[in-house]
Amino acid sequence: MVLYDVTASYLEGAQNALAAFGYSRDKKPGKAQVVIGLLTTAEGEPLAVHVYEGNTSDPVPVPEQVRTLRSRFGITEVVFVGDRGMVKAKGKGALTTAGFRYITALTTPQVRRLLQTQGLRTEWFTAQVYEGPHGAVRLSLRRSEALRQQAARRRADKWAKLQRLITTRNAFGQTSKRAKPETGLRTLQGWVKRHKIEAFVQVSLHEGCLRATLDTAAQAEATVLDGCYVLETDIPQTALDAQTVHDRYRDLHTVEQDFRTMQTGLLEIRPIFVRKAPRTRAHGLVTMLAVKVVREMRRALVAAFGTTEDDKMAVTVEDALLALARLCLLTYHIQGTAVTRLPAPDAHQKAMLDALGTPLPHARSLHNM
Repeated sequence: MVLYDVTASYLEGAQNALAAFGYSRDKKPGKAQVVIGLLTTAEGEPLAVHVYEGNTSDPVPVPEQVRTLRSRFGITEVVFVGDRGMVKAKGKGALTTAGFRYITALTTPQVRRLLQTQGLRTEWFTAQVYEGPHGAVRLSLRRSEALRQQAARRRADKWAKLQRLITTRNAFGQTSKRAKPETGLRTLQGWVKRHKIEAFVQVSLHEGCLRATLDTAAQAEATVLDGCYVLETDIPQTALDAQTVHDRYRDLHTVEQDFRTMQTGLLEIRPIFVRKAPRTRAHGLVTMLAVKVVREMRRALVAAFGTTEDDKMAVTVEDALLALARLCLLTYHIQGTAVTRLPAPDAHQKAMLDALGTPLPHARSLHNM
């Protein structure tokens, strides 16, 4: 079982050989970026990282991952788990040709098409995994109540924010002679479209005042799939049951955790200062190796101190790095002679070093430095 996902990292400069404009996951549409694909084990242990040009679409790298698994790792039988939109027709073909199986999710438009053609029914979406055959593949359906409530809260927040914007804009129109109601209308209609609620929210102008109208019937139709998702796999049921298929797909969050570690947590793949393609890919490799170090540190600290879920005072990787950063070499100049010393760790630091299996260097080693 291997997991695969992609992310993007924007660039501050414009001279990188792989830099290109594409779909920005960093929400930096005005900046060029590179695309990073991470291949991991089912436990999230990084296996390989690939860095692509910034305009590479999600499904394109899948065949290369297949070649990596076969040629570099010698894996001949594998289940490839990829996020929705990741494993499309070309990727499925490459996986099938290699003799691999896959687990992925259908996109919302794909699910809606199946509902329209009676391939799926809304009543099949429940808290329990419902499975049914669909040609040569299996489909697993589920509705997450937590995700449904989250989507409802987001819609309510957007509606409340729109009401506040309208109130502010109308007040501005009444107090300023330069205010143009038509400009405010276009601005708020653009806001509604950007926040993807135009299917059931309309902003109109009445006697110089802006007004928002909520179509509850249209809202019910647009939100019928809140919290719903459909998984697709070509694994025979005798090899993997529906619940296990669902659980393995949910394991993709471990790849997302690795990405967060690479980009914003502890490690920062940005900024990328190198410009040539081989060096950019090497930068991605070094970052992936650093992720493996962080994962090893986390395992050791959890074994020694537990997790923050069990004990709020448990030592995290961030805590350990902050505490151990105070252990700095000190150099004293005594009568023209430089003497280097490493302060003795306190009890807390020593416990962390013991947990990590990282003894401090001996005095002789420091002298040689």
